[in-house]
Amino acid sequence: MKKIGLLVLIIPFFALALNGCASYLPHGMLYVGTTGAISAATGSVSYSKVGVAESTSILGLVATGDSSIKAAVQNGGIKKIKYVDYKVENILGVFGKYQTIVYGD
Repeated sequence: MKKIGLLVLIIPFFALALNGCASYLPHGMLYVGTTGAISAATGSVSYSKVGVAESTSILGLVATGDSSIKAAVQNGGIKKIKYVDYKVENILGVFGKYQTIVYGD
């Protein structure tokens, strides 16, 4: 009986620990706080405007918001996109914040 109880605890732990192990994005079981690139245009990297769009997730059950590039462009009043980044913050899978950041003119 003790072995079954131990397996009930160990199997979910390893299932969570190995989840997403081959991801191209950084993945953390306890906390994720990363920023990365989505795309870039050719030419100068100077910009005069920044637009941010955001989505949130609660318990991995409910997700709301619009973190699309289109929303970030509209929020920043951008006419010409220079480059796009993303920012992710997730704590224990309980609360997640996902941002798309567009730089341009």
